[in-house]
Amino acid sequence: MSESRPYTYVTLSMQPDSAPHVGVSFHTPRLKVRAGLLLSNPRPYLDFASHEANVHISTTGAGPVTDADLTLARDIFNAAARYLADCEQLHAEQTADDKDATDTAA
Repeated sequence: MSESRPYTYVTLSMQPDSAPHVGVSFHTPRLKVRAGLLLSNPRPYLDFASHEANVHISTTGAGPVTDADLTLARDIFNAAARYLADCEQLHAEQTADDKDATDTAA
């Protein structure tokens, strides 16, 4: 299996008469993820950070928690659970393949 180097990819697209679009792709195990509650203006937050880029997610307009905020938080939770399940499955398959290759070579 080929290994590629970790990286973070950030793009900014701007079109006339349109809102800017920022894209961030993290392809690194060096990603830091944290969540908490800001005490100065009580609201939850979720941060993804690498050396190259940060993504900060908080409630709508940095204000009170809305139904839409709850929906987004559930979507993030479900996507993270799916990501974990997919990683666990692929890791188990790769570990089994590596073990099979080692056993065959022996």
